[in-house]
This record gives sequence, structure tokens and C-alpha cells, in this order.
Amino acid sequence: MTGSERGRVLIVEDGQIQDPPFLNLYFQATSPQLYGIAFHPGYPNPGYLFVHWADDDGASVISRFTVSADPDRLDPGSAVELLRIPKEFGLHYGGQLAFGPDGYFYVSTGDGTGQGGAEFVDPHCAAQSSASLEGKILRLDVDVDTPPYYAIPPDNPFAGSPSARPEIWDLGLRNPWRMAFDRVTGDLWLTDVGHDRREEVDFEPAGDPGGHNYGWKVIEGTLCFGNQNGCDASVPSCDSAALTGPVLEYSHGSGRCSIIGGFVYRGGRIQALEGRYLYGDYCSGEIWAATRQGSGWTSEVLPVTTHHLTSFAEDADGELLVMDGNALYRLVDRSLPAPCAPDATHLCLNDDRFEVSVHWRTAQGNSGFGHAEKLNQDSGFFWFFSPNNPEVFVKVLDACAIQDFEDYWVFAAGLTDVETHLEVVDTRTGERRTYDRDLGKDYQPVRDTAAFATCP
Repeated sequence: MTGSERGRVLIVEDGQIQDPPFLNLYFQATSPQLYGIAFHPGYPNPGYLFVHWADDDGASVISRFTVSADPDRLDPGSAVELLRIPKEFGLHYGGQLAFGPDGYFYVSTGDGTGQGGAEFVDPHCAAQSSASLEGKILRLDVDVDTPPYYAIPPDNPFAGSPSARPEIWDLGLRNPWRMAFDRVTGDLWLTDVGHDRREEVDFEPAGDPGGHNYGWKVIEGTLCFGNQNGCDASVPSCDSAALTGPVLEYSHGSGRCSIIGGFVYRGGRIQALEGRYLYGDYCSGEIWAATRQGSGWTSEVLPVTTHHLTSFAEDADGELLVMDGNALYRLVDRSLPAPCAPDATHLCLNDDRFEVSVHWRTAQGNSGFGHAEKLNQDSGFFWFFSPNNPEVFVKVLDACAIQDFEDYWVFAAGLTDVETHLEVVDTRTGERRTYDRDLGKDYQPVRDTAAFATCP
């Protein structure tokens, strides 16, 4: 299943999007924005899907839907509202929903900040206020069938406090876009998107009592942000022991801008990643794997780079998926590559040895994944806008039979004025080659005569 900011949850089967959508929020609003979904742990009994979305007023809404008699579609009339958080500026929603190993329901919310000068950075100091649900991790018991369709877990850190919202589990967050529980240990990992200098990874071991203040907008990562506009006198200072710092952070620069949280790898196909937490950056496309070293943490950049990293996903077996723009990839160990499997977006050339894919983007910001059409075992093309208008032709030539050559050749030619990112992978050796063509430049054909050293 996949979702979109346009308010639909879709079922993809054998590479094809099924119609109608599993969920269509246009029954609820004219311009819905979808941020997160989570199935009840007992699904399909009960058949609940929880959805974090924004309505036409820009409010952050947590709703529950029930599956219909058709298991491939939710009942649009079954919606019940658990929470509604008004947003003055309509920004920073957080968005992640997850069920913890304790069976409780966790919700990440952003601080709702505006854009501009210091006066617009969380102007009401909502992230530091225990009376606000913004800039928080919330923890709810959703096994309740009467309004408001949730209860407060008795061990929530603010349960029973007359001046605080009892739903709060943690506070002091700016825009916690993604969080995840380790399916083996139950540890909680969350990432908080920074303002303009630091991106951070936060960690809570299983059994942690919550109540952490991660410091925004007093600190950004471990850096003193020093902005207490709109805050009351009780808000901690930068060096206060009341603030919880990140276990990992990185600075902007080198094309980095916004952290994308992932999961602890618990699959069985990539032994080198077992037990390591994966996360990345939206702008640079880098992906890191974090490892605990004594009382600290280290992080290693993986030898894989995405084009526009937006999210991670975890399948039923603990294998990880990576969302790159509009494309979804499975993370695999290229030291043990699998043969290419042709589909609507991947060409397999030379008897399925070489996997070829292409991304595209227009000057107006539209982007997508090329539709693949194979002509023979060593050539094919991609089309973006019309099946009758091939935009990128690709040919992989076996030069090994030619004396004095030890490589396969790659040739590509384009008949389009959009940005393209062509990727060719040798699925036997794991070697990967990329060929980029930027916007505003004449298309230069790729003539790579030393692409893959594959001859015996």
C-alpha cells in the first residue's frame, strides 16, 4: 500500500495500482493532505485504519476508518475523529503514526510554525508548552468505541496533571516527520527535522517512562538556538539538565537539509545491517546506518544514494523499502545481487543481467519514473508523457566478444527537454553506474564504452 499528500491510500498489486483507492479522503474534504497511516495491530479484527491528515482549514486531524465488506476498501462513512489540532500557519505536521510494543498508539505532531524571521519560529512556544498538543509525541489507548474514541494510558507522564494535556508522551519537537519502534527490542527511534543548522536522531529504550523534553526551540540538536520568544519563564535554558539531547546529529552543508527517519533493520537478507538504524537526508539523498558503540553511537554512510529521498517503509519480513521521489525501491545486498525482474519501470537487458531505470523531472517541478518498453535483449526505451513518444532510448552492448575490450558498453539517447537520472546496475556483480542530464542543457547522448568490466 502507498499513500500520498493528495489524500488517497492505494493498493499496488503486481506493480499495478488498483482502483478504487483503499481510502479516499476526498469524501472528508476538498483538499485533504495525508501525512501518516497505521493499521490496528489486530487488523483485520478490528478492521481499523488510523489516519493523520490535514483538513481544508489546515487543522491536523487524527481519524479512524473501518474496512468495508470489500477488504480492499475502507468504508468512507465509518470515519470517527479522535483529535483535531488547529494550525495557525498550516506547517509542520509531524505526521507519523505507530503502535508501540505496549499496544498503545503513538502520534507525532509538529510545532505548527510559520516561515520568516525569528518571530515566526514557533511563535507561541507550543513545542515547550505542556498545554499544547503541537511539537509532541502523543500516546493514546485507542481500544475505545465511544467518543472521543481514545483513553489516556494511566502511566502517561502527564496523566493527572491539571495544567497539562494528558495525551503527551514527549515534548520539545519541531517537526518529527518519522518515528519507528524496533520490532525486536521495542526501542523507539524518532527523527526531528531541524530549522536551518542541525538535524537530529532521538532514542528511547524500551520501557522508557517518556516525558522527555527534546529542547526545541531552545536547542536545535545540541546547538543552543537561543530563541525563547513567546515562552514562559519555566522553559529550561540551553544547558539545563531538563533537556534531552539527540544520540546522533548532523549539520547542514554538503547538500543536506532535512532528515528522513527509517527503521532498525530486522530482515534476513542483508547481514551487515542487522540491528542497525537506517536514516537519510531528503536533499543529499544519503542513507546512514547507525550502530551503538559502548555508551555512544556511530553512523556510516551506505554505498547507495537516492535522488529525492522522502521516506522508508518496512515489510512484514523486516526488509526495508526506500521511497525515492515517486518510486519505491527495495533495499538489497548488492554483494549478493538478484537477477533483474522486468516490470513497468525497469528494463532488463542482456538476458536480464542489467537493470535499467530512469527518473525524470520538469522545470515546473513535475517528476516521475519512466515507463519501460523492451525491444530486444539489449535495447529498450522509456516514455514519460505518452506511450507514442519515447523519451530515452537505452542500449547495452556486449563488447566481451570483441578483441581488446573487457567491458560492456552503455549507450543512451534522449529526445526530451526534461531532467533525467539514468541508472544501470549489473545484477551479477552489484556494480552501479548513473548518468545525469540536468535541466536547461542540450541532451548529450551517453556513450560509455567502459561501463562494466565483466569479461572473464
